[in-house]
Amino acid sequence: MKNTRNNRVLAVVALLSAGLLMVGCKSAPDLTAAQAQALIQANYDQSPPVGVAITVFDLGMRQGVTAKYWDRVKAYPNNYWADFKLTDEGKKVVTLAKGGDVIPWRPDSAADKNFSVVVTTVATNHLKARNVKDPQDEVGGTKTAVFTEVAPLDGVPAPLQDMAHNPGTRLSITRTATFTSDNGTWKLQSAN
Repeated sequence: MKNTRNNRVLAVVALLSAGLLMVGCKSAPDLTAAQAQALIQANYDQSPPVGVAITVFDLGMRQGVTAKYWDRVKAYPNNYWADFKLTDEGKKVVTLAKGGDVIPWRPDSAADKNFSVVVTTVATNHLKARNVKDPQDEVGGTKTAVFTEVAPLDGVPAPLQDMAHNPGTRLSITRTATFTSDNGTWKLQSAN
């Protein structure tokens, strides 16, 4: 009776040990924040370059005229509506979100400083991953890490950089990356 119980206990211990060995063999190495950042950045670097969407309010419109990116081509009788056409220099550095080369400026009143349009810088830069937090274990063996996605302004002309720093333009956003293990190596699954 005592031997039978000892044999059962040894059998259970052997099974648990074998199970732990199997799980241990299949688990991936730890994923650090630096490794997660490198995986995210490698994905961004392999993606096509992106432009930066810049929200242009009244101040930005004036900055664009001063930089000779657009000129007023039509004024309306109410004295606050106007059409602005991209100049040849403007066409080199921006595109309009709605296409074309004319900015229809249509504020509600002469005092309306909240009317805006969106211009996009010519796509020459890759997004950047910054401030990656330590990856967290998730259900199903995946890991997630919160990070900041930054729209770079490298190579963007100074007047556009000034416009991008006016209120309304968002140059960064918080995202979450999901990682999966593939044969003991961590891979980026998604960044949302």
